[in-house]
Amino acid sequence: MKNKRIIDEAEDIRRAVEMVQLGARMQMLEVETKLSREKLLKIYKEVRGASPPKGMLPFSTDWFMTWQPNVHSSLFMGYHRFFVQQAGMSGLDAILKSYHLYLDQIESDQMEPVLSITRAWTLVRFFDADLLQFAACTCCGGRYVAHAYDPSHAYVCGLCNMPSRAGKTKRAAVRKTKVRDVVGA
Repeated sequence: MKNKRIIDEAEDIRRAVEMVQLGARMQMLEVETKLSREKLLKIYKEVRGASPPKGMLPFSTDWFMTWQPNVHSSLFMGYHRFFVQQAGMSGLDAILKSYHLYLDQIESDQMEPVLSITRAWTLVRFFDADLLQFAACTCCGGRYVAHAYDPSHAYVCGLCNMPSRAGKTKRAAVRKTKVRDVVGA
C-alpha cells in the first residue's frame, strides 16, 4: 500500500512539473493533483524560478466568444474532442495532450498562442458544466465554441465573418485557411 502512495505521488509530481512548464496557475495544480500546497509551491519555484502569480482564474465564458480567442479555443477543443472520442483519453491527460498539439500547430504557423493552459483547462470545465458547446458555422462547416443553449442554426464563425479591425493581410488569409482546415475536420 505504501508503494502505491509513492508511485501516485511521483505521478502527481510529474504532472505538476509539466503543468508548471506549460504555465499553469496554482489553482489548476491544486485541483489536478493530490499534492500539498507547500509541495506545489516548491515545484513551481523550482521549475519557474519565481513564486506563482496571484489572482483569480478566468471565470467568464465571454472571453472565449471574441473572434481570435474563439478560433484558438475551437482549435484546442477540436483536438480535445479527438483525444476523448477517438483515443479514449480523459481528464488532465486529454487536456495536456490537446494543449501540446495546439502549441505545435500555433508554433508551426509562426503565431503566438492566445490560449493559455489555464484557460484551456477552464474551457474544458465550461464544456463539462454545459456552459459552452460546439456550433457549426453555416459558411465553412467548422465547429466552433459557442454559448450553450444559444440558437446556433445561423451561426457564422469569426473566420468567415472577421471583424473590421482584424488583420486581413495576405499572411492572415493563409493562416485562416490553415486553421479552418484543422478546425473544420
